[in-house]
Amino acid sequence: MLKLRHFSCLWIAGIICLLCSESVQAQEKEKLVKINLNPEYTVSKEGTKAEVPITQIPRISDIQRPHTSAKDLLAQQQNQVILVTGVNLNTSENSFEVILETPLPKQLQAVANSEGNNFIVDIPNAQLKLSTGELFRQEKPIAGITDVVVTNQNANTIRVTVTGEMGLPKVELYESDKGLIFVVTPVTTSTQQPQTPDTPPANTTEQAEEPPIELVVTGTRIEVPIQDTPQSIQVIPRQVLEDRGVVRLDEFTDNVSGVQRITGGDGFGTSGFIIRGFSDQFENLRNGFRSQGGFPRDLANIDRVEVLKGPAAALYGGGFQSGVVNILTKKPLDEPRYEVKATVGSFDFYRGEVDLTGPLVENQSLLYRLNVAYQDQGSFRDFLNYENFFIAPSLTWNIGPRTTLSFDYEYVDADYLDDEIFRAEPEFLQISPKTYLGEPDLASERFTAHSLVLGFSHEFSDNWQYRLGFNTLWQDVFDEGATRSGRLQADRRTLNREFTRRTNDLENLTLRNEILGKFNTGSVRHNLLFGVDYSRLEYAYTFSSAPIAPIDIFNPIYGARPTAALSLNSNEAYGDDTLGIYLQDIVEVLPSLKILAGVRFDNVNGFYEDRETNTSINEVSDSKFSPRFGIVYQPGDTTTLYASWSNSFTPQIFGRNSSGEPFEPVTSEQLEVGIRQELFDKKLLAGLALYQITRENVATTDPNSDDFFDRIQTGEQRSRGVELDISGEISPGWKIIANYAYTDAQVTEDNLIPVGDRLPNVPYNSASLWTTYEIQSGNLQGLGAGLGIVYVGERQGGLPNTVTVPSYVRTDAALFYRRRQFEARLNFKNLFDIDYYDANDFSSINPQEPFTVIGSFSYKF
Repeated sequence: MLKLRHFSCLWIAGIICLLCSESVQAQEKEKLVKINLNPEYTVSKEGTKAEVPITQIPRISDIQRPHTSAKDLLAQQQNQVILVTGVNLNTSENSFEVILETPLPKQLQAVANSEGNNFIVDIPNAQLKLSTGELFRQEKPIAGITDVVVTNQNANTIRVTVTGEMGLPKVELYESDKGLIFVVTPVTTSTQQPQTPDTPPANTTEQAEEPPIELVVTGTRIEVPIQDTPQSIQVIPRQVLEDRGVVRLDEFTDNVSGVQRITGGDGFGTSGFIIRGFSDQFENLRNGFRSQGGFPRDLANIDRVEVLKGPAAALYGGGFQSGVVNILTKKPLDEPRYEVKATVGSFDFYRGEVDLTGPLVENQSLLYRLNVAYQDQGSFRDFLNYENFFIAPSLTWNIGPRTTLSFDYEYVDADYLDDEIFRAEPEFLQISPKTYLGEPDLASERFTAHSLVLGFSHEFSDNWQYRLGFNTLWQDVFDEGATRSGRLQADRRTLNREFTRRTNDLENLTLRNEILGKFNTGSVRHNLLFGVDYSRLEYAYTFSSAPIAPIDIFNPIYGARPTAALSLNSNEAYGDDTLGIYLQDIVEVLPSLKILAGVRFDNVNGFYEDRETNTSINEVSDSKFSPRFGIVYQPGDTTTLYASWSNSFTPQIFGRNSSGEPFEPVTSEQLEVGIRQELFDKKLLAGLALYQITRENVATTDPNSDDFFDRIQTGEQRSRGVELDISGEISPGWKIIANYAYTDAQVTEDNLIPVGDRLPNVPYNSASLWTTYEIQSGNLQGLGAGLGIVYVGERQGGLPNTVTVPSYVRTDAALFYRRRQFEARLNFKNLFDIDYYDANDFSSINPQEPFTVIGSFSYKF
């Protein structure tokens, strides 16, 4: 009944949102003619398609023609079809221009939109008639641009598509006697698009009367430039992942300050992260919806990764106490593109990928994308292996000019040999990193998952929009093997073990309604978000065990068998129903002063039950407000100062302590101040942040229990630190991403853990640098190299601090060659073959990969 009531409340809220929006729409119609057609356009966090109005066409100085306004460009289409008989492309140091030539000086109209890194311009009542055919394509005209395509969209429309490497390029339009001129500047950083080029395009000496549209990536659920956001946000685009030869999702953490991965001992990776000192408990976001990440995630359909630091409960509900990782997937494109990729590497690594996209119908109202991958690999650890199949189809249906329906599905099926991670005791640092401490012929693991996201979006006007989203996730896991069951024996070399069998079944669904609106109250501008969502999580598991012989960690001998039949230890389920209502407004008091205020109310009803006896172990009902406040001041167009305060809470319904008592809710509070600065003529973007997060009632491993999963609440923990992130393109072809973090994360109040103990796997100091250079012209154009250095300081292996994990400096390198439609790449990881370890918050230390070579070849057509 509770679930039914929540669904009813949610649908009623959705109907109210629609009625309110219709009312706003009616009012909006009264004043549409007064809307300023020069807004800042941003790419939404959801990755949805957005129309880009072309607000101006500035003139070229040597062409004595009047300035063409947005009203002229967006006027009704003419009846006569205009022929484009030539396409010329001229390059300069930082930009290039594409000229669409017409026989007569006739005005071409233009309407633009964006899809991912693609800037798309449709020109109605026009036809491409070249002497070489009806297609113009130029690969890699300058650094930062993948290609430029001009083609006939249909019998009466020309389409121009400009694809950026690291982000959406900036495009300005000019009118001349020859035709329409596109001036293109690539993105200069991973988080912000470039401003006006340092040098004007050819034959241009006069600046436009108005600034061009700025295209940026947002770190919130509403369309707002990142400069207007009072929090630290980093974006890692797919191009960076490919340049580094990333084969595991968690490798992106090397490029983000203050983030560590929660690793397994097999080298296959997980999707769990430690952000600013605190674990996310394997919870992150996929396209803005919750996703559990305790298992490897395939990279085939990932477009980019966003890291939002600080408590995120005001937007996403409880659970994101110190930040959140949002994984955004590739979306369908409206022109055919096909790519195949093959990768081979050390330790019997083999992988194949296919990426297909394009329209399904002639009018391009229905678009598709299909990503498929297969991977088979061994491991540097003895006996371990991993096999994975992944498929992800997606559809976008443009029902009308302002209405879109989307469908995204993922399926993964993985089989791998279960690993046995090392316990956080000094002796485990003395054995070979290859050592396997289970029984290879008894271990196996199977993981399958289905994920489905449905999205609906309707724009009532240029200022008001309704969004509906539905997400569901199913995961099934089976694993068995010999695992450790406690500490080393008194001889400090014999490890007790038990044979275990586990089954895990997870179901998670979310239904979300949102209204987004832009309006003014006097001279003050508002960017409003109101939402209502309902989510349900259910996690069922069984755990059985049997005794098995211990093993000598320095001289393992395999072949042991369980000495008794398996006995059922647990057959339990837990979960929750959550109804959330949230409101956020970004208020522009002055052009240089913005204020963000947001609040979310959550009502959580959780359960914890014994399925064997059909009895309740624990029931939780909590309601709480999670507010958020921030202020942004911009003294100049290259400098942003900000400060913010936020808090969060998470009901502890997912476990119990060793006495069987329920946990109190975890609460957190953060204060953050920061500055963003564009440097060297806006070629680099630097962000500096200082913060403090305080968490109370945090659950950690119970040091007095031999049960690996027993947890206790330690009282209060605090993390404070400084973070610096720099990214950009220093000169054409030379790109850089660098970061540094100082993190002091420790126990500040506790009845058991010593006060002052540092939190697991959090170094005081960490830093990294990744840089690439690609030759821009000549016979060697497209040839490039990359170099990466990662430093991680000493860390603690668990609570209490009984073992220190050594610091390390790892060096990576890359060689690549990109030419027209193909790319070949060699990546060298851990170039100097150092031994190094990661830790996690489960009192474990995990050996990482030695020297590894990864080679790949891709072809686009």
